[in-house]
Amino acid sequence: MNQPTTWDKVDQYITERLIPQDSVLEEVLSANQQAGLPPFDVSPSQGKFLNLLVQMKGARRILEIGTLGGYSTIWMARALPSDGHIVTLELDPSHAQVAGVNFALAQVDDLIELRIGDALGQLSQMKQEGVEPFDFIFIDADKPNNPNYLQWALQFSRPGTVIIGDNVIREGEIINKNSKDPRVVGVREFYDLLAEEPKISATAIQTVGSKGYDGFVLGIVNS
Repeated sequence: MNQPTTWDKVDQYITERLIPQDSVLEEVLSANQQAGLPPFDVSPSQGKFLNLLVQMKGARRILEIGTLGGYSTIWMARALPSDGHIVTLELDPSHAQVAGVNFALAQVDDLIELRIGDALGQLSQMKQEGVEPFDFIFIDADKPNNPNYLQWALQFSRPGTVIIGDNVIREGEIINKNSKDPRVVGVREFYDLLAEEPKISATAIQTVGSKGYDGFVLGIVNS
């Protein structure tokens, strides 16, 4: 059996059965592709998963580290109440420009604050500005900085804050302690920090599908 082909077909089946066709989201993905953005968007089923998590948490304030073209941002924004707010951080101005157009297309731009620049610098600036804690934090940016992003996420959290980290399996490479890949090294250090940090309870789930073999971390900040 060709596993990747089966994974793709199962993802397609799930999407067709459980996720209504959405011309806006399809146009967003098309715009990202036409703009030459890397194909790192979450899949439709993963986007719906984030949407449901935000609803289950009852989140009103979301921090997203890594915007790309805003596909995942839109999924989460659609789960917010009318007075909800997302702060999303993007390094690349061209990516941010595409995302801004997508937010307007999806009519969620009034819920979103898009900050452009190095994420660590933006997070430090937010701390100086006295930005309030968030209910839900999604980490999906450059993996070598995952440990730094987690430390900042904890600073911007409160008891009950949900923290999600994407792409944390790396096709199984996380068990390779000799890997020189900085993305794998960053994710392994991310796990080490999670294991040692008493402020958060976490687990990781392996996934397969149209995005290949990967997974995510799900954590809740302790009281």
